Amino acid sequence: MTESPSAVTAVPAFEPDGELCIRTLAMPADTNANGDIFGGWLLSQMDVGGGIMASKVARSRTVTVSIEAMTFRKPVFVGDVVSVHCHAIRVGRTSLTVHVAAWVMRRNETRSILVTDGNFTYVAIDDHGRPHPVVREG
Repeated sequence: MTESPSAVTAVPAFEPDGELCIRTLAMPADTNANGDIFGGWLLSQMDVGGGIMASKVARSRTVTVSIEAMTFRKPVFVGDVVSVHCHAIRVGRTSLTVHVAAWVMRRNETRSILVTDGNFTYVAIDDHGRPHPVVREG
C-alpha cells in the first residue's frame, strides 16, 4: 500500500487488478437520455464495490466520505458485463482509501475494457454512526 491516495492509473491497464467486488449486467433501465449507461449508475456500482472492500479491510461498517480523481474513460452500453475491481491504497486511523476500477466485457469482445476508475475514501463507523479506529491485524 505504497501508492498515494491521489494516484489514479495514468495509463489504462490491460487486465483488471485488485479484488473482484461486483459483477453485474448493464440493463436498459440504467440508460441516460442518449441511450448509454448513466454515469451515476456506474458510480453507484463502484461505490458499492468500494464499500465492500472498505468494510472487509476495516472489519466494520463504513461510509463514503469522498471520491477523488474520478476518470470516465469509455462509455458503458446496454448488455455490457460490468466488473468492479478494488484494492486498498491507504489505511489511516479511522479512514481508508480504495482504488476502484470498473471494467466491461462487451458482446463479441475477448478482452475487458477499463471504463472508469477513481479513489474512494471511507470512514469506519460504529453502530451509532460515529467514526472508530480501523481494526488492524496483529
